[in-house]
Amino acid sequence: MAGQSNHELSLFSAEELEFIAEDEIIDIVPNLKMDPLCLVSGDFGPFIPQIVTQVPLWLAIALRRRGKCSIVPPQWMSVEKLTQVLEEERDSQEMSEHLPFHYVEISRLLFDHARDNIPDAYMVRSLIEDIRDVRFHKVETDLEGFNGFTIAVKIKNLSAMEVNIVRPFIGRALQAFYKHDTPELIPDPERVSERRQQVAQNAPRRQLRR
Repeated sequence: MAGQSNHELSLFSAEELEFIAEDEIIDIVPNLKMDPLCLVSGDFGPFIPQIVTQVPLWLAIALRRRGKCSIVPPQWMSVEKLTQVLEEERDSQEMSEHLPFHYVEISRLLFDHARDNIPDAYMVRSLIEDIRDVRFHKVETDLEGFNGFTIAVKIKNLSAMEVNIVRPFIGRALQAFYKHDTPELIPDPERVSERRQQVAQNAPRRQLRR
């Protein structure tokens, strides 16, 4: 398992995870005056020039594309915060709890649509990639302890992308161990078929109504 998403193993594609992450709330600085927007997910606004307000990420991107706002990067996307997280990840086998569940998708969307709004963008991208690599290495280390007696796995503070890759892998691995270590518990299709025939033959027969 590598740090890149494998579409054959993942439950969702990268694009689908980004679509889910677009509902995350983010700060923007509008440069237009507009009444509040009443959306299914809630009311957002009013929009006043140079006054920070919060909107869903998808709306921030839409306004940014039209030149109607600038996006304020989340606090965790600063060089200082990411450096601290990277140090935590390297110093402990536990996953850091100081990153949002969709940190990979949020950062990717912001780099794609609002790179100019991210201070020290190159350094921020490099730190996020380093954090991803360290976290995946720790996940791989945890999974090395798998054996035929494993019935469940608990890894705290995984991100959406990590869960998306790890969960199907764990499910298939547990099924493989279960199948090879306890084959007597796996139903044999031929035996099941024979058993059904015996049950059908031994079952009491009802007389047909005339």
